[in-house]
Amino acid sequence: FGRMKPVIVVHGGAGRIFKEREEGSRAGVVRAALQGYGILKKGGSALDAVEEAVQSMEDDPHFNAGCGSVLNEKGEVEMDAIIMDGKNLDSGAVSAVKCIANPIKLARLVMEKTKHMLLTDHGAHLFAQAMGIPETPGEKLVTERSRERWKKNLEPDSNPEEFQKDLGTVGAVAIDSEGNVACATSTGGLSNKLIGRVGDTACIGSGGYADNHSGATSTTGHGESIMKVVLARLILYHMEQGMSPEMAADTALDYMKTRVGGLGGVIVVNNSGEWAARFSTKQMSWATVKDDQLHYGIYAGERHTKPVDEALRSESEGF
Repeated sequence: FGRMKPVIVVHGGAGRIFKEREEGSRAGVVRAALQGYGILKKGGSALDAVEEAVQSMEDDPHFNAGCGSVLNEKGEVEMDAIIMDGKNLDSGAVSAVKCIANPIKLARLVMEKTKHMLLTDHGAHLFAQAMGIPETPGEKLVTERSRERWKKNLEPDSNPEEFQKDLGTVGAVAIDSEGNVACATSTGGLSNKLIGRVGDTACIGSGGYADNHSGATSTTGHGESIMKVVLARLILYHMEQGMSPEMAADTALDYMKTRVGGLGGVIVVNNSGEWAARFSTKQMSWATVKDDQLHYGIYAGERHTKPVDEALRSESEGF
């Protein structure tokens, strides 16, 4: 093994997390972090760990990714995802994909099986078929909650912007025992968005970025704002200038807020294994594992800590 102690950090989206969904959000990010850490602990790669963690949240209807994604103006699920390898800056992404359970898996295949970085819509669909990814009927991904919300947003006096506050993009960053970093991000996007809208998630440098020379980050929040400031790359730039992960995250989020009025959240790990989970929204569900200690929270200043084996025990007994 290399000398690095592995670290994983995950987020379940920045925004406003409604009271009745808090428990599920907390449990979901904790589960994802523990699963990713399990891979790192066995000497697995950062890439495998972030993919596994994000897949776990895509499968969890509490989050706006995979099953549970919000609906576009026509009442359909269109999803974006990205994954990036800090070793060689390889990346794969998909946008506006429908009828698959795990867009993050498809993004990984784009990275490894094509010469391209981003496939969209119909092309991504054809590629998924060629790769033998089973089709999931669209309605399987639609939850009662997403449909309710879509209907509400269609009402003439509705203000979809109000509902955008509960966004729930999911993401993960990790460093493995070899010192390689990786990031992964996946989302259903904005509720009632125009058909074909692509947000920050599928865009390298906005929804995520990973480079062994500095670290890795995954973002969440108002996609258009994130794209304007290329938030993920901006954070790494600040770390290259010598800032700590926390300082870099706060500086970049602050810039996004003052310059374009955008709110969001980020998770960061640098190449020496220091991490941060920061947000300018009301809340962001996050969890991290380092040195066999699990940390997690939702509110600003909230941080629970427990040993990993204790967390795994309560995990197997159900929360």
